[in-house]
Amino acid sequence: MKIAILGSGGREHAIAISILKSNKIRKLYCIPGNAGTSELAENISIDINNFEKIYNFLNEKKIDLVVVGPEEPLVNGIVDYLEKFNIQVFGPNKKASQLEGSKIFTKNLCQEYNIPTAAFGVFQNMKDTKKYLENSKYPIVIKADNLAAGKGVYICKNKKEALQSVKEIFEGKFGKAKNVLVEEFLDGEEMSYFIITDGKTIKNFGTAQDHKRVGEGDLGNNTGGMGAYSPSRLINKTLEEKILNKIIEPTLAGLNKLKTKYRGFLYAGLMIIKNEPYLIEYNVRMGDPECQTILPLLKTDIIDLFISCNNQNLNDLNLTWQNKKSVCVVLCSNGYPEKYEKNVKIQNFDKLKLDRKNFLFHAGTSKSENEIIATGGRVLNFVSLSESFSKAREEIHKNLSRLRWEKGFYRKDIASKVINKE
Repeated sequence: MKIAILGSGGREHAIAISILKSNKIRKLYCIPGNAGTSELAENISIDINNFEKIYNFLNEKKIDLVVVGPEEPLVNGIVDYLEKFNIQVFGPNKKASQLEGSKIFTKNLCQEYNIPTAAFGVFQNMKDTKKYLENSKYPIVIKADNLAAGKGVYICKNKKEALQSVKEIFEGKFGKAKNVLVEEFLDGEEMSYFIITDGKTIKNFGTAQDHKRVGEGDLGNNTGGMGAYSPSRLINKTLEEKILNKIIEPTLAGLNKLKTKYRGFLYAGLMIIKNEPYLIEYNVRMGDPECQTILPLLKTDIIDLFISCNNQNLNDLNLTWQNKKSVCVVLCSNGYPEKYEKNVKIQNFDKLKLDRKNFLFHAGTSKSENEIIATGGRVLNFVSLSESFSKAREEIHKNLSRLRWEKGFYRKDIASKVINKE
């Protein structure tokens, strides 16, 4: 098969490596890809939001399947657009992608179908939001309604912080925002829960614990993700049944009533309080860096997975996994998630020890004259599989010390909560 992956991050590099394990792959393209994908696929420089140019390329190369990595083209309707030309695409359509495209769409769905989530209010201007915040309980959560690459969320300790957050959102820090979402603060522990569905069958696709805050001890600004581990220490059979019965199944039933089916990966960001799940948000694709943590554990041919999902026979496919612990640590450019230096050279890749249990997934990188250049805030993802989380993290730290990139930083405490209880 000829397959094209849309996207340029660590998630897409991890998907590319999984695809290349299959004997069904004949040619792999990454649009636009990064320095890591350039080593194993052909990178094609096309803007992923230029649907017409993407279609022309796919048509010319006679691509059999397109796998969409990031959320933006999904929310903008890439699946609907390409399916008009009978091109096979893995991912949810535009209507279903509103689960991530609009936090308010999801909140209203939760309200209608009694899906457990934080109490909330929706506001269209500064004046009404301010009035609501005058009588609110703190801490409180402020969210931009639109896509914000994981960064449009503020946890505010007092009214002053809340007003500043609302001001930044309405002034366009995360793009044009017509609405602000104000939510009750839920005091628990976060967990990422993944499924894959063909519109009929739902299959678990792993759990992970993401580390969103930039600083150790979960302090500082929110980021796109500083690291993750899988499986989550919180998951158990009872909790999983509650997640499916109270959150996932009612959501998909709600979409069915809106005359659309969900097909693809679905990621539920949850808050767990006394073994009870509450929905924080949905992502309509694999998370990043959770994808890098989960995919190396998958034993099933991922192409079979994509095909069975598109053909609505997922029920016939048996998903198998390695019985290992997985940890991912993200190496970032100094200054991230605020201002950081771009186009910085990274060396010492030849000193890394990579094998079937130790992986390096590129994120914000490009290649120039055989040199690897850091172009983004989150630059490299180091992943290790082991019998224990502590051993996996130890192997990652060894590779990070071999790389010795002085222009970057990483959190040394990824997975500490679970390691401390091993």
